[in-house]
Amino acid sequence: MPSAGIAPRRAVQLAALFAMMVAFTAQLLGALLPIIPLFIVASVVNLALDLVLQHLQPGLLSLLGRIRFDVTVRQLLRDMLILVGLLHIDGINPLEEQAPLTITLLAFYGTHFVCQAVAVLVRRSRSLPFVTRNIDASALGLADAPPRLLYRQTGRRLLRFSVPTTAGLMVTAITGNVLWGGLGLGIALLLSAGGTLYLSTWLLPAKRVVAEQHALAWLDDWLAAYRPTVGMYFSGGTTSAYQANMWLDTLAGLDGKPIIVLRERFMVQKIEATDIPIVCIPKVAHLMRLEHSTLKVLLHPANSGKTSQVLRIPSIKHAFINHGESDKLSSCNPYAKAYDEVWVAGPAARDRYQLADIGVEDKDVVEVGRPQLSPIRPSECAPRGQYTTVLYAPTWEGWDGNPGNTSVILAGENIVRTLLADPAVRLLYKPHPMTGSVDPRAGAANARIQAMIAEANTRRDGARPGPEAAAELARRSAELDRLTTTAFRNSADELERMRIQGTPEEGRAAAVEAAVTAWEEAYWNSFPEWEHRIITTARPGIFACFNEADLLISDVSSVVSDYLTSEKPYAVANTSGLGEDDFRAQFPTVRAATILTPEAAGVPAFLDAVRNPEQDGLAAARTELKEYLLGPSDPPSAVRFNQAAVELCTRADERRRRMESRLSGIPVQRSQQDVTAAEAAQHGSGGASDATAAV
Repeated sequence: MPSAGIAPRRAVQLAALFAMMVAFTAQLLGALLPIIPLFIVASVVNLALDLVLQHLQPGLLSLLGRIRFDVTVRQLLRDMLILVGLLHIDGINPLEEQAPLTITLLAFYGTHFVCQAVAVLVRRSRSLPFVTRNIDASALGLADAPPRLLYRQTGRRLLRFSVPTTAGLMVTAITGNVLWGGLGLGIALLLSAGGTLYLSTWLLPAKRVVAEQHALAWLDDWLAAYRPTVGMYFSGGTTSAYQANMWLDTLAGLDGKPIIVLRERFMVQKIEATDIPIVCIPKVAHLMRLEHSTLKVLLHPANSGKTSQVLRIPSIKHAFINHGESDKLSSCNPYAKAYDEVWVAGPAARDRYQLADIGVEDKDVVEVGRPQLSPIRPSECAPRGQYTTVLYAPTWEGWDGNPGNTSVILAGENIVRTLLADPAVRLLYKPHPMTGSVDPRAGAANARIQAMIAEANTRRDGARPGPEAAAELARRSAELDRLTTTAFRNSADELERMRIQGTPEEGRAAAVEAAVTAWEEAYWNSFPEWEHRIITTARPGIFACFNEADLLISDVSSVVSDYLTSEKPYAVANTSGLGEDDFRAQFPTVRAATILTPEAAGVPAFLDAVRNPEQDGLAAARTELKEYLLGPSDPPSAVRFNQAAVELCTRADERRRRMESRLSGIPVQRSQQDVTAAEAAQHGSGGASDATAAV
């Protein structure tokens, strides 16, 4: 529940701020009075508190920075208070003994600022106009990154290098011997100066990457050598990568040379394991270089503000493939008319676009099916085991505040309570990852549902798989992580990751597919058949949950359309306020569903129909609706999708030939100098002089 953690977090932040203010106040009082024990304890606690907060509450410290009380100011204030305290301690001569300490401290801060300047220069020198993955970019001179403490962690560097200073000066305060303070300051100065010199080596030619123009020329050469034909273009936020990841296998299976084009640098690491070359080009000016490549078609799984920028490239045809289809208005975004074609699963989406009347012409809609759905297994009629496995996968609340978007708020607890009351039900609860991100009520209901499920598990008992099942899951997890996760040093930056993630190892894609299948089997085998599961992690995916479930309860969303591939029974919660007939008429995806009221009164009857297939009166309707939503099974969706890509590539080639033909018929324009010279020749030498003067 998002709102639940806000109050405790604020309380912790306020307590940390209060503790820091108390430490500064105590240090000041201890320095002026002087009270040496208070002075020493406050100085040490003050620095230690800042060090801890750098790790645990970086957001709080960034807030202090906004009010000009950043880490440099805080540490400088601490060191000034220490010097003031030493002035008030008997036995320390300010002129003969403390002056050298002050000068050395100033030298330490000088090297700190120089180190910071060098870090800025190194960061700028280690920035390319693009980021790649699955591409050998060694020709760009990609060296390992400097230590992160020197390179990016300004605050932590200053605080850690200040520890010897504080320690030495505190010993001086206790003993009155300034040699200890001098030793601490000397160590700090040596660390800072040495770190600065070491960091400076990254500015030498041996560790510098190529200049921007050379890098762009390299990218042009790589595109010319690789000769991409079909690509996927994607731009989005940190939580939207799933929209692109669902298309990776489909893109890899297309004829030609696939490529992935991204716009946000962080997204390069958000894309899951794939062998497809990935190029991230943040700037529009550099993106336009794709016009001169062999790229013919770009597929778009989502709309974004940056999509319009790539649509300006006339040599590339663009198709909108979406990241799921449902009856929601968001599946018929008017932005779709900006693309050359809109690829949909089946006739239902074609009809949806025409009914929406948003400017998408019927001739531009291409039915390609849903090639990602091939892992979903068909129905086996009645439940296979002792328990009926129910998958409750509600969607999130959406941006428009429509109460019919998600069942979590109005019906979720009633549905789950009714399911948990049936001793023969095993519940899999997989909420949408964005649940509660807009409406706090959805987050609160989601938290209560999870608590209900956890409590219900405590009332169940039975045999559990042996330790070998858990060991097998751990082994499969390690193998899958090895194949899909690249290990980086903590200090690794963008360029170092580019070097490490160069050419992928041969056969990795097939190995990942096999590892995922083995992991999913081990996952389900590691839990008892009777145990309810709350699934909020990326693995197991929604399709694996489909295969495990005997029936689905969901909302009006793409989950329903995808689930129909199995032709298993499903129910949809109606929280829209519409009557059942109007609900079915307005949302075609629910025509073959059992409709549940917010009170979940229809759940027991629905379970009976699933357990007794002869009572299932919607089986034929599901088969018919499946074809309407997803298109025919023959030819397979992967074949139809590939054919659509081939045909759109052909259209792109035809356009290029037309443009080349038109341009070849246009005479080359003479330069202004040629025209002027010709006119001068006609009018004699005087004209030539005038022309020369004009030029």
